[in-house]
Amino acid sequence: MTDKNIAITVKDLHITYRGLKKTSIRASWKNLHSKVELFHALKGVSFEVEKGKILGIIGKNGSGKSTMLRAIAGIFSPDKGKINLHNNTISLLSIGVGFNKKLTGKENIYLSGMLLGFSEEEIKEKEKEIIDFAEIGDFINKPVKTYSSGMYSKLAFAITAILETDITLIDEVLSVGDAHFKEKSYNKMKELISDENRTVVIVSHSLGTIKELCDQVIWLHDGKIKMQGKPEDVLPKYEEFMKS
Repeated sequence: MTDKNIAITVKDLHITYRGLKKTSIRASWKNLHSKVELFHALKGVSFEVEKGKILGIIGKNGSGKSTMLRAIAGIFSPDKGKINLHNNTISLLSIGVGFNKKLTGKENIYLSGMLLGFSEEEIKEKEKEIIDFAEIGDFINKPVKTYSSGMYSKLAFAITAILETDITLIDEVLSVGDAHFKEKSYNKMKELISDENRTVVIVSHSLGTIKELCDQVIWLHDGKIKMQGKPEDVLPKYEEFMKS
C-alpha cells in the first residue's frame, strides 16, 4: 500500500499526563519537589487509516479515545512516536474545542474557518449555509458563552460539516442536541462519508453508530489497542467484554 492510499499514520504513540491534585497554592509550593503522579494515556499505539475510510474508536471511559483524537488533531503533542497526516487538511468536531467564548457565533465561524486553513472569501461563501444548518436563530450574533451545550454543538457541527476538510475527526458530537438535530446531523455525516476522498475518525459510545458508519474499528483499552478489525468482528467481542 503506497502513501497515496494512506490518510493517517500513527506509529508507536505514547502520551503521558502529569497528575494534578486539588490543593492550595501554598501546599503546592511546599510539595514542588515531591513525586508527580503520571497517567499513561496512550502506550505505544500504531495504526493506519486508508484515504476515504471511516474508522471508529471504541473503549470504556479513560481508555485513551479522546486523547488519541486530539493527538491526531495536533492539540496534544506525543511524548514518543509519530503522527503523519500525509499533507491532508484536518478538522476536529468536539464539544468544548475550538471556540472563543467571548466572540459571537458568527465571529467564531470565521475564526474556526481560518484556523482550518480557509480564506475569508471562502468562509463568506459558506457563511449562510453554516448559519442555516446550525438553526440557532439570533444567537448567531451573541457571544458563544451565552450558548447552551446544544447550541454550541449545533454550530460546531455546522462549521465542520460545511467547511469540508480531507480528514474529519468526530468526538461524540452526534449524541448531543435535540432529536431533530440528531437526525439532521447523522444524515449530514452519512452524506459527508459518501465522499470517497474524505477520511473520517469517529469516537463514540454508540455502537449502533459505529456499526452503521464505520469500515474499521479500533478497541482501545488502558491506552493500548486490544483489538482492531471490521465492526462485525470487533463489536461483539467488545460488548461481551463490557458485560463481564
